[in-house]
Amino acid sequence: MSRNEFRAELVKIMPGYSWTVHKPLKSRLPSKLAEDLPEVLAATGIQSSGSNRLSTLEVTRREAGGVVTYEARSSGYGTRAPWLHEARACTLARALRYLQEHYERTAATYRSHAAALQTGRAAIAKATGDTP
Repeated sequence: MSRNEFRAELVKIMPGYSWTVHKPLKSRLPSKLAEDLPEVLAATGIQSSGSNRLSTLEVTRREAGGVVTYEARSSGYGTRAPWLHEARACTLARALRYLQEHYERTAATYRSHAAALQTGRAAIAKATGDTP
């Protein structure tokens, strides 16, 4: 797959990001060393509002022995934010879906804990006559 094809695939599935497809390492090495390496393409997509970076998404496509693997990972606000989670799959859509599902599960977990704490505070307020 060429860099242009990879970019087109990324833009098609995630058009809300501005994509930069990086030069593959294989193209920068001597041909004797490069022939044994798998094909690896990497791209970084960012979402921003003004000068604030809201989200960073990195996608890596590896092809070795006829098997293609996609790895997607994302980070939050700012250019130095740590990577939050990563997901791997045989297609780009699945890797991104797995990443999204992880964040949805995590959000649901925290939402339920926040609701339990709020319910606990409301019970105390009701017993003492205060408002929460």
